[in-house]
Amino acid sequence: MASNVNPTVRRRRLGQELRRLRELKGMTAEEVAERLLVSQSKISRLENGRRSISQRDVRDLCGVYEVEDHRIVDSLMQMAKDSRQQGWWHAFGDIPYSVYIGLETEAASLRVYESLLVPSLLQTPGYAEAVIPGTVPELAPDQLDKRIQVRMRRQERVSDPHTPLRLWVVLDESALRRVVGSHLIMREQLEHLVEISKLPHVTVQVLPYDTGAHAGMSGTFSILEFDDAADSSVVYIEGVTSDLYLEKTNDVHKYTIMYEHLRAQALNADQSREFIAEAAKRHADSTR
Repeated sequence: MASNVNPTVRRRRLGQELRRLRELKGMTAEEVAERLLVSQSKISRLENGRRSISQRDVRDLCGVYEVEDHRIVDSLMQMAKDSRQQGWWHAFGDIPYSVYIGLETEAASLRVYESLLVPSLLQTPGYAEAVIPGTVPELAPDQLDKRIQVRMRRQERVSDPHTPLRLWVVLDESALRRVVGSHLIMREQLEHLVEISKLPHVTVQVLPYDTGAHAGMSGTFSILEFDDAADSSVVYIEGVTSDLYLEKTNDVHKYTIMYEHLRAQALNADQSREFIAEAAKRHADSTR
């Protein structure tokens, strides 16, 4: 989806610009909140793009920052208007990770480390149907169907013939061995992994058990990168009740170094395909 119609990215860019104006004015978020009689958390959410920004919000903030150039104000007002458009995912109702989907939709590349399951963008429908209720046991049947549809729609970025998502996945061996659904589902899932890893823009590496201690043992994470220089990289860490988005340069740098260590410790792409194929064969043998 083009950046000019992606509400998540528009909110993020607008928030960055509002933060820049505040810092130029030499004001803290607390001081701004006090002037506008709102909470400091609202100012923070507006600046980090996690909250929808109204044109009234922009007008009030520009007033506090004494922005006199009407062209700047008009441009920010238009960005606020654009940011309230709906992305394709809104058609599916309330999706708890909609902010992430908006970023993923716009990302040029995505690096994923996953320790326990096959990443969403590489899941087969059968695997998704089994893993989603396993990880969210209280999910209603209609919600399960909706999440599967969203997951399959997200995968279109990987297969896009024109601007495919550059995807690099480091996968722990446990994700290949854990029987999600059934051995048949696992065999199909791992065979799919082998095939999709042959795409020129997709790399899958496996971290075998005998690798020992490694940089990813503190938890799974993803790094999203964008073509537009205005959009800084984001580290995404999924949580049970809330997700974490790290955008500070130092934070992104630390996770990037961690990912480089994971890539170095993992089997290379060809070795990983052979490893996954062998795991698929073991699951196939278990169905006989």
